Amino acid sequence: MSLQIGDQAPDFKLYSSDLAEVSLSAFKGKKVIIHFFPMAFTGTCTEQLCTMRDNFSFYEGINAQVLGISVDSPFSLAKFKEVQNYQFPLLSDFNKEVSDAYGSLYKEFVFGLKGVSKRAAFVIDESGKIAYAEVLEDAHELPDFKSIDDALKA
Repeated sequence: MSLQIGDQAPDFKLYSSDLAEVSLSAFKGKKVIIHFFPMAFTGTCTEQLCTMRDNFSFYEGINAQVLGISVDSPFSLAKFKEVQNYQFPLLSDFNKEVSDAYGSLYKEFVFGLKGVSKRAAFVIDESGKIAYAEVLEDAHELPDFKSIDDALKA
């Protein structure tokens, strides 16, 4: 069953591209935007995260934390973050548990790859509840950034 608005967001602990452990519960009292993306260094994924990067001052201005999550290794994510100058943590869900918990995991992706994160966006409110949820089946589509921003302003 997929997560719905009002559900408690599943907590997690993942390693960042800086090799630091990051948990969702560490951001309690703050709004969090989670962007799941299939793979670092691919066109649509880069566009998705660059949109967040280019609007970072808005998120910072409302004290919201941006997190990017994929099944890439922390080492790949570190290079991706460096090349694209992302100001927010990229987290490695290498074991696919968080992507699965959020209903954003392809059982089979392109080229026969199994267990790749779907493109998805979630806004978690200050109390840890889901305020916005969007899971895309088509990896070429981008999340609805306006709706994400609207959920953050609510």
